[in-house]
Amino acid sequence: MQPKMQPLSGLLVLDFTTLLPGPLATLMLAEAGAEVIKIERPGGEEMRHYEPRFDGESAMFAQLNRGKQSLVLDLKSAADCAKLKPLLTRADILVEQFRPGVMARLGFGYDAVRAINPKLIYCSITGYGQTGPRASEAGHDLNYIGATGLLALNPGPPDRPVVPPALVADIAGGTLPAVMNILLALRQRELTGEGCYLDIAMTDGMFTFASHALAAGHATGVFPGMGGARLSGGSPRYQIYPTRDGKFVCCAALEQKFWEAFTAAIGLDPKLADDRKDAMATKAAVAALIVSKNADEWRPVLAAADCCVTIMATLEEALRDPHFTGRGLFAHKVAGPSGQTMPALPVPVDPQFRGEPGVAKAVPKLGSGNI
Repeated sequence: MQPKMQPLSGLLVLDFTTLLPGPLATLMLAEAGAEVIKIERPGGEEMRHYEPRFDGESAMFAQLNRGKQSLVLDLKSAADCAKLKPLLTRADILVEQFRPGVMARLGFGYDAVRAINPKLIYCSITGYGQTGPRASEAGHDLNYIGATGLLALNPGPPDRPVVPPALVADIAGGTLPAVMNILLALRQRELTGEGCYLDIAMTDGMFTFASHALAAGHATGVFPGMGGARLSGGSPRYQIYPTRDGKFVCCAALEQKFWEAFTAAIGLDPKLADDRKDAMATKAAVAALIVSKNADEWRPVLAAADCCVTIMATLEEALRDPHFTGRGLFAHKVAGPSGQTMPALPVPVDPQFRGEPGVAKAVPKLGSGNI
């Protein structure tokens, strides 16, 4: 049986990245058929040592690096750098995640690499980009969403600020823009025969996620404060309401038809249903009704109303949801050194472009790649 032909089959990716943004980007490329060689320092990247463990390996590392190869090189060693150059001549894509200037100091900046491979697509992922006063500043996801004003739209109560549950800057500001622009660059290379350099700044993408607040601010001259924007706590139609048993109702009944269906279903006083009069009074009345019953009492009521309002699921509950299991989100497998398997990380790559589900791909053993 011939192996499945995938969109990126035959492309070679050199992955100099660590932790989350870059490894997830190259994982998506690998899932679409690219050959990915992970260039690791002696001892391996730091995520290899993260807990918890899966079959002796870091579970997080296993999920992010499924199906890749590993090549150990000391980029400060002339002998090891010489080993890298043949790979650079035939690579299609290079992804790196060092601070600006580091790859150039090591002798592998874009200009140096382009001189030996002008068709290479060279992608740099950083927090603040390659230029500007903050370019060399250290940071992580929380710093990036904090620096761009996104977190200020709703950080939680001042006495109990909430750390967001998703690494929005890493994935939505780093991984996804990197993949999107790499694919655009591949198309451009088809047209021109030339590669290019991509400067992906995680902070840049965070302004896209403040679109509703930016629109309001630019239009009125007044930018929303904490919890003031319609989609960050300023409307009773877009809220999380606690139930009597400590669970939560996720209300997103923004459109009038959904709002009317929701308020009728829960029995809200029609006078309060017009939230233009006193939005906070409406919010308080809805909260009082929702907290009067358990989540399982509300579940059939909300389902019947079909009004963009659902019960919040735990992650374990979501993993058992017939909808997600039926769509095959957890059908792919990652295999540890002994052959033990666990579900691979779901990625937003269409199933037709991925390998066959159920086929376990291995965690790359340190230094297992071939030059």
